[in-house]
Amino acid sequence: MHLYGGTVAEAARRVGDEAFIAATERRFTTVFGVAPSAEEVRSWRRSWPALIEILRSAGLDAMQLLLEYSLPATGERVDALLLARDAEGRLCAVAIELKQWTKAQLSPRRPGMVRIRERVVQHPARQVGGYVRYLQQWVSRDEFPLTVRGTVVLHDAPAELVADLRAPAARGPAGAYPVLGRDDLTPQPSAQALAQRLGCAELSPIGWDDVERFVQVEHRPSSALLARAGNVIEGREALTLIGDQDLARQEVLHAVDAARERGAKSIVVVTGGPGTGKTVIACRLLGDLCQQPNGNPRLLSPSGTLTRQLRRTVGEDFRGLIATFLDRVPAGITGTSVILLDEAHRARTYPDHQQDAFPVTLGNLLKRAAVTVLFLDERQIVRPTEGLTLKQLRQHALHNGFSFAHIDLVSQFRCNGSRAYQQWVDQLFQSESPASVWEGSDYDLAVAADPEQLEHWVAEHVRGGRTARMTAGFCWPWDSPPTPPLLPEVEIPWTGPAGPRTWARPWNSRADEPAFDHPDVPARPFWATDAGGHDQVGCIYTAQGMEYGYNAVIMGGDLVRRGERWIARPEESHDSQLRGLPPHRYLQYALNTYRVLATRGSRGTRIYSTDAITQDFLQTLIPPHAG
Repeated sequence: MHLYGGTVAEAARRVGDEAFIAATERRFTTVFGVAPSAEEVRSWRRSWPALIEILRSAGLDAMQLLLEYSLPATGERVDALLLARDAEGRLCAVAIELKQWTKAQLSPRRPGMVRIRERVVQHPARQVGGYVRYLQQWVSRDEFPLTVRGTVVLHDAPAELVADLRAPAARGPAGAYPVLGRDDLTPQPSAQALAQRLGCAELSPIGWDDVERFVQVEHRPSSALLARAGNVIEGREALTLIGDQDLARQEVLHAVDAARERGAKSIVVVTGGPGTGKTVIACRLLGDLCQQPNGNPRLLSPSGTLTRQLRRTVGEDFRGLIATFLDRVPAGITGTSVILLDEAHRARTYPDHQQDAFPVTLGNLLKRAAVTVLFLDERQIVRPTEGLTLKQLRQHALHNGFSFAHIDLVSQFRCNGSRAYQQWVDQLFQSESPASVWEGSDYDLAVAADPEQLEHWVAEHVRGGRTARMTAGFCWPWDSPPTPPLLPEVEIPWTGPAGPRTWARPWNSRADEPAFDHPDVPARPFWATDAGGHDQVGCIYTAQGMEYGYNAVIMGGDLVRRGERWIARPEESHDSQLRGLPPHRYLQYALNTYRVLATRGSRGTRIYSTDAITQDFLQTLIPPHAG
């Protein structure tokens, strides 16, 4: 998809016309489903005429140009794509990243990022390099050979800024893509020299038929990309399977093979509690499927945090294979695709996504793929706008004539492999089930006397080189700006031997990338793994799906124990999606939330409740000598 297509000469006659900009805004809304921002429209007005003038000065009037070309597998858009034929007669695409920058801040501590006013963005040479690799790996193939080049055009940038941007790019793979500033974009000493700098030398025009072929080609991962992804995943020590995990992987592969042989749409559901290995199995299965002939697999998750972590583990080059699943079915999925949907209990289900009580987007995904493998834990549903059950999936398969298989994971590989601890937590966070005293010896569990003790325990483990994090129920405001400095909003008054005290710490950052001036504060997706995360309090949405060695949990006033029952107090919540619920509905989400938080630690957990009666209750269950 793209917003404009035509020759450079044709574009020159239109881009300065306000009617053209207005029509492009309408097309943007139609194509991408949302209206463009005012900032984006301003950038069109400034950059498109500048680009057209540069291309014409380079003698490229007859070349075909696509503006805002979409890369559907990753959701990115290329500012401009020039299409022509290279000296060998092959179709050639030149990806152009446009910037209006006149100033930028760089840091040697973060060479891949650039600060522009209050925003931190990817270095433009790295950005265009990603576009080039995508086109090479998702579009070019034997039956559709395509050469790809990339260029950064900073049409307003002075020489000093360009030199600063070239320095970090030259030290990495991004050095293959020219970074051109104002002084580089004039036809000096000749138009041919400018075309050479743009990476467009020796290109010849093509007709619109060739453009149509390019636009209509299916975006799917190349066999080389799949083979490389399979090899990378197989070689990752972090993705090694143990015992029953490998048996489950074999069962899933058998179910996938059986479904393919039958030629029918199939649903395979893998259920298991926290720590049973659902995510690592999904990753290994992706590697297996990538190595199969004619494979077209995807690993999806509704959790952006988990998606970012998995891409980091496997490599950003494979980002199109690992994607966040929210409001639309990812592009490139076909009737031969096998889809692995991790954290399926977080799939969106709010009303505008439902039809006959089954989520519409998820239903479309199941209908499009050959086999969909869903990794599910119903007791990790923590919002009324998310989640589905094994029963719903079984009924959906029956109703649509899909085959269905269910695999249940039992063995515990988190929480020190302690099945006793998992069972104890499961029983503790039942609405009316009598809780049992912790008598295990294979997991480090205790109640913290106060929040300072909780923090000291976490800090001690971090000083010892171990991973430790602190989490809390969403019972405090979260008004910090997206970037540091963060406000100490998790504030807990308590009384110690010296009298009344107040403990306060910030929530984790809400930003998706680390702040430029505060690299010690991890971005939200990496709070659980990056240095400095122990200084903030994580919430359910950053902790779910993650694991660390030692786990501190603060129970807020939204869930308290009274007698033999848990009592929900949604008025204590600061989660806008939950606090308006009646207590009987809120209860299960609160129980699920604290069950998830209590099962993040692989070695040990400390629990503290801000409610005095609940704190006393927990101390009766967990003897002081435990741990």
